[in-house]
Amino acid sequence: MNNDYQRSVSLRVSRRAERNNQNQQSEDVESGFFPTGKLSQDHPMKIIWKKGFLRLVLVGGILWMFLILTTLVFHVWSCQSSLAFFSAICNRGSKVFIMLDTMGLVPKPPHRCLIPIADDPEKIVIPKRRTPSKVVEHLTYITEDVIGNNGSYSSPLFGGHQSWLQRDESFKLKSSMKVHCGFMHGGGAEMAPKDVRYADNCRFVVASGIFDGYDTPHQPSDISPRSEKLFCFLMVVDEVSIDFIKKNVTVREDKDGGLWVGIWRLILLKNPPYDEPRRNGKVPKILTHRLFPQAQYSIWIDGKMELMVDPLLILERYLWRGKHTFAIAQHKHHRSIYEEADANKRRKRYARPLIDLHMKIYHYEGMEPWSPKKDTISDVPEGAIIIREHTALNDLFSCLWFNEVNLFTPRDQLSFGYVVYRLGGVFKFFMFPNCEYNSLFVLHPHTREHSSKVEWVKSLDEFKGNNSSLKESRGGLGLWTPYPGNLSSVTLPHVSRTSKAG
Repeated sequence: MNNDYQRSVSLRVSRRAERNNQNQQSEDVESGFFPTGKLSQDHPMKIIWKKGFLRLVLVGGILWMFLILTTLVFHVWSCQSSLAFFSAICNRGSKVFIMLDTMGLVPKPPHRCLIPIADDPEKIVIPKRRTPSKVVEHLTYITEDVIGNNGSYSSPLFGGHQSWLQRDESFKLKSSMKVHCGFMHGGGAEMAPKDVRYADNCRFVVASGIFDGYDTPHQPSDISPRSEKLFCFLMVVDEVSIDFIKKNVTVREDKDGGLWVGIWRLILLKNPPYDEPRRNGKVPKILTHRLFPQAQYSIWIDGKMELMVDPLLILERYLWRGKHTFAIAQHKHHRSIYEEADANKRRKRYARPLIDLHMKIYHYEGMEPWSPKKDTISDVPEGAIIIREHTALNDLFSCLWFNEVNLFTPRDQLSFGYVVYRLGGVFKFFMFPNCEYNSLFVLHPHTREHSSKVEWVKSLDEFKGNNSSLKESRGGLGLWTPYPGNLSSVTLPHVSRTSKAG
């Protein structure tokens, strides 16, 4: 009896000890998850809360994956949709796409992308007829510089002494026009007779230029035998550059005295027309049709570029396929000329106050910052490549573009969109994605950095007194000629710096 009683007491004590241990462990767990002082009856609610949180995370993940899948399916469908709005989402040139891009809803394109070029240059069909000129049918050029009678002009200028009135009249389109377009008699930039004779046989031209010895010619890659026979590869150089090239690469001379570096025929321009090498480089770049008047098609590439795509495939992709006559790449960072001007000042590409004056004139004349409401993808091109059929209207555009570069700063990207604006939408061009531009070339560094004292000028006062030599004597004269309008009241548009690279 006593033994049974002792076993019963012992069993109850052991069970009580187990319950105490379980309660203590439960309290320890609770104190690890939640603050102490909470009642034990809250424990079931905490378990439910934790399970609910896990379910919420799981459901949220599933919904997120479903949203991504839905977006991808919608994108594929919209690109193939017959509805204009949805298909426009995939069209980079459409206002819908541009608006979404401006709002930051379009992913940034890669630095390089595949170019939808044809497979075989041998199979490209070249148009038999030139594109007819419907607006401007006949274009001629002013070749005699009108020098003032007061003795203020000592000699003819390459770009001529264009008045403000002549400039304004040149933007008024007529079927027959005569405009300033460089190459004034006695203004410099003369070609040797042997080079003129060679260029007269060139109908298809790949042109480039090197001035002041900043580069050496880079040989193009993947050029087909057909393009080697069809195209003239013309490298325009000054005397400083040709001496530099002879010292650094092999230059051969043909039986007619022509100089060659690989596939490039060197074309010497004697008597450079400007003080600034960068301004001299705009002559072959913009006025290709004046240097090589027999060319029907031309592709301009900057001297630091190595061409990686067959030029016949370039013409087919950017001109003939879409029935375009002028193609140029979109700038990677900027769409507004005022953004580009701000970047030029920060990077010391030209005197800051003169860039401001240039932009004030454009703003005074009605040039607004780019917006999706405009008919163009951008006002700012990537000017290292220009692809042209030399129609009368395209040649006129090139003349007017050059006149702006001659009159104001040598930064041609600031003037391109302005000339498009002044022609009132008549000038049509194809502006292709920047990532394709980067796939056309290999970019090589200059042999040395370009530096000019005028680029460091921060105020107009620095041009006075002993520093008056900073002024260019043969270019940019519009920046020093009294403007027929009140620019003091002009306030330049605000610029938001959207890119560190810009």
